[in-house]
Amino acid sequence: MLTVVFGVLVTANGAGYRYGVSDQAFYIPAIDLAQDPSLFPRDRVLLTPQARLTVLDEALAWLGSVSGLSLEWLFFLGYLLTAALFVTGVALIGRRLYRSQWSTVALLMALTLRHRIARTGVNTYESAFHPRVLTFAIGLVAVGLYLHGRRGLSVILALLACVVHPTTGAWFVVWLTMAAAIEAWPSRVGRRVVGGAVALGVVAAVAVIASGALAERLAVIDAPWLAAFESRDYLFPLDDWKVGTWLTHLLPALVILAVLHWRRRLGLTTPHEHAAVLGSLALVLGFLASVPLIDARIALAVQLQTSRVFWQLELLATAYVVWAIVESPWVPVAAARRGPILAALLAATSVARGYYIVRVEHDNRLVTVHLPASDWQRMGAWIASNTAPQAHLLADPEHVWSAGGSLRVIARRDVLLEGVKDAAIAIYSRDSALRVAERRHAIGDFNALTEARAATLADTYALDYLLTEQSLQLPLVHAEGRLKLYRLSPRS
Repeated sequence: MLTVVFGVLVTANGAGYRYGVSDQAFYIPAIDLAQDPSLFPRDRVLLTPQARLTVLDEALAWLGSVSGLSLEWLFFLGYLLTAALFVTGVALIGRRLYRSQWSTVALLMALTLRHRIARTGVNTYESAFHPRVLTFAIGLVAVGLYLHGRRGLSVILALLACVVHPTTGAWFVVWLTMAAAIEAWPSRVGRRVVGGAVALGVVAAVAVIASGALAERLAVIDAPWLAAFESRDYLFPLDDWKVGTWLTHLLPALVILAVLHWRRRLGLTTPHEHAAVLGSLALVLGFLASVPLIDARIALAVQLQTSRVFWQLELLATAYVVWAIVESPWVPVAAARRGPILAALLAATSVARGYYIVRVEHDNRLVTVHLPASDWQRMGAWIASNTAPQAHLLADPEHVWSAGGSLRVIARRDVLLEGVKDAAIAIYSRDSALRVAERRHAIGDFNALTEARAATLADTYALDYLLTEQSLQLPLVHAEGRLKLYRLSPRS
């Protein structure tokens, strides 16, 4: 029941569950490509550099083939699994940190208040299936297991989480391996194990670097590469973070340290908790160590987006704040009453906020498993059914946001440029970045596109169709409302 309540409230606070949005503009085409290698003959050079970092696309493609389920239903089931694992992880953590179940309920209600982690490009939850959130949920289960003394299992689970989303999983690996090292260090055998593990890690890192496998990752991001994603200013803390942003991110670490000290004085901590909390602070040190490398524009440092570690730290700090409010001895109200009161207040806040976001701010349904019916969706479906798999489309580069969804998702065809998503992918590959910048310049002002300019682009990039709302003197293939699909190449 608690999982259902959490799932409903966190979904409402994220404007409702949707399919085909945000980063799914990358994940869905990657899965389609894994299912049907004939798709995306041109765009696979853009999709491959990031897709090869995870096996999730191949796994979901296999599940779809075996089960016969559509991607819409696979993603919705993945979203439900994420919520269940998230609640499981929080419950495991709460069972070790708290004496009252109401504290765990209050923590879950606090976590339904989905928001962006300041200047990081990551939200505390996504109202769509996202591998990053699934990995975070798995990581919470791993942390919960660690607090219960299952150190080996927790580290193994964190390592497995890297298969789903490498960077998010990596932060849990750092957290829990540091915790295990801290807990093992007091014994002579533990020190030998930790020393051996560190030596092995150094040797492995040197071997990887010497092999040249990270050559592109260790390159400096030059001006042409940077130009493709310069709008993502949150990637460079020294350039763009204000003093308030720095204080916002460092505050959770201070809260964690203060409450840990408080709990130790009260005799409430265990060696597992002490090690886990100190291990989490290694994430802060890792971020601070990465800042000079990010400022130097070292590709790997930028691509890791180390500022996202504040997601983990904010959650742990929230868990400690809930303890301080509900169970600490200094509050005059009896602890048995504080838990239900705080849980009720947070639940009421979440209900009101969620209702406003879904119904007033966005006027959405709470759950939309399939793509919503629209002229854009119908046009994409027509293209998917009536054009060759190798067809190449030209559309407004900003159509992902302005028109209601990615053409690569809806039409399953190569698209010359999807501005926002292609720019995000460009972070991981200089070749992709140059491709994005060059095509953005070539298209120019899409709304001012003329027949002559369209013909030039068609000759340059072997385009087959143009999708626009403009009325042009070109062969009309299909229309949906104000949308018009024109033929650009006789071979199509």
